[in-house]
Formats: sequence, structure tokens, C-alpha cells
Amino acid sequence: MKRLFVTGQSGFVGLAFERMRGHIAAAHGWELVSVDNPYDLLEPAALDLAIRQARPDAVIHLAGQTFIPEAFRDPAHTLDVNLKGTLHLLQALQRNAFNGTFLYVSSGDVYGKVNPELLPIGEQLPVRPQNPYAVSKAAAELLCYQWSCNQPWRILVARPFNHIGPGQREDFVISSVARQLARIRQGLQEPRIQVGDVDVSRDFLDVEDVISAYLALLENGLNGETYNVCSGKEYLIRDMIASMLYLTEIDAQIEQDPARLRPSDLRRVKGSNQKITQATAWQPGIPMQQTLLNVLSDWESRVAAETATQGHPRP
Repeated sequence: MKRLFVTGQSGFVGLAFERMRGHIAAAHGWELVSVDNPYDLLEPAALDLAIRQARPDAVIHLAGQTFIPEAFRDPAHTLDVNLKGTLHLLQALQRNAFNGTFLYVSSGDVYGKVNPELLPIGEQLPVRPQNPYAVSKAAAELLCYQWSCNQPWRILVARPFNHIGPGQREDFVISSVARQLARIRQGLQEPRIQVGDVDVSRDFLDVEDVISAYLALLENGLNGETYNVCSGKEYLIRDMIASMLYLTEIDAQIEQDPARLRPSDLRRVKGSNQKITQATAWQPGIPMQQTLLNVLSDWESRVAAETATQGHPRP
């Protein structure tokens, strides 16, 4: 069986890979390999040990600093981890005679603010990153392209748009609302949901569909190419919250929290997945209602576990 090494296995998407381990092996023929020794993208020697242990036929590079507010707080560290860390990983693969496929996971955030008349966003649009995280991702994309021109192995880039699912941090809007709804249901907070700007739209995709897209790119993506990974649909945040209220049968007030507002937020986001679909025949397969049910169920369990551990008093 082909060996697949995924960096960032403790993160949101990495944990989803782990949950799908059996399916990935049975349906795609990839063995998801883990390494015993901890490694740091900024420590080349540790990366060498990890690559020698993993002996991968393919690498999906997820690891990095992904939280935009943190990128504004410490842009130098974000650039170090996301750009220099990617370089260190590529060099470690080269030193250890890697000869497979390397998929760099970038972000749809690299496009920056796109005029509504240019939607849906296609790969031909120029990148105009508007925050340090997006700058670091765009820079690492260019690094990967340069390497794709000079290495005998296949190197390609995925640009995922917003993806959601079980296990996501509460810093992200859908996860945050799901956590608050679980707390309301369990009597831990008043029926009020704190949100940021809900009158913006995003292109949401289930995390398992994201993973299936990455696997499709490993099989059929072309060296040096970049592919959007998105639903091709535009979801208004306000409508997503309304759907979650309907699914939970909870009557709650929505209150805007100034601390959750991001001045640079884009108003509308909708991507085009035409290129990846044409290259790989991949298409999203999980209905949004099912995704929301999965997120809500996950937070019901997580909040119950938090309460059992911490003994939160009820209001």
C-alpha cells in the first residue's frame, strides 16, 4: 500500500484524516503513516528523522500557523512557520531521496478582496493577500512552484476555501455558534448567541470533502499547478445560523459582539471548483445540512465533556 505522510496531524484537518484512516486505505489505497518522534518545521534535523521514519510516497503539508488574528499579532512567526517551515520540509524530502507527490495546502485567503462581479473566484485571478497569514501562504505557494520547476517529483498546490466539520476550534464562526447552542441546550448559558458580522457570505465545504479533494489531487493533479478546493456555492452566515437554530429547535437571540468583528473581512466569497473537477472528476458530496448536524453533535459531546471535567455552574 502507498504511504501517505500528512503534516499537522493534530490539527483540525489532520484529525479528520485520522478519523477517515480506514476509508482512505480501503477506497484510495493510501496508508496514513505516523511518526513516533515529534518534529518541528523549524528544526531540520527533526524533520529528517520524521521523513526517514515515514518513508512517504506522498506528502500533504497541512502544518502551519493558520489563525489570522494570531498572524496579525506575530507576523514574523507566521512567516517563519508557513514559509521557512515549508522550505525546511522540502529540503528534508530532497535530502532523503523523496520521489513522490508533494501537495502544499495553501488557502483561498490568498486572493484577498475580490470584486463581486469577478465571482466565482477562479485560479486565474491574481493573488492579493490582505493579512500576514495570506502573505505567508502566497509566498510558500511561489516557493513550491519554484521547486516544481527543478525537482523530478510532482509538486502541486491546493487552495481550500472555508471548511467546517467536527473537531474545529471555537474561534471559527460555525464552530463558535455550535458550541454556544450546545451550552444553551445544556443549561450553561442564556439563550443568546454572540456573533461577529453575520451579513457576509463564505464558500463552505465539509472537511471530509476537502480531504477527498486532496486525495484526488494526489492521483491526478498536475505538477506545478494550483487548484481551488471549494463548494462553488455562496452561503450567508446569517442563513447558516438560522439553519442551526432550526436543526436544534432552539429559540435564541443573536447579538453582535464588537470583539468578534474583523474590519478587513471580505463581504462575499464564492469560489470556482471547475479546474479541480475537470482534472480529477472530484465533486463535493456531503449536503450542508448533514455537515451542520455533524458539527452540532460534536459540540454537544465536547460541551458535555467540558462540563464534566470543569464542573461549570449553571446560570
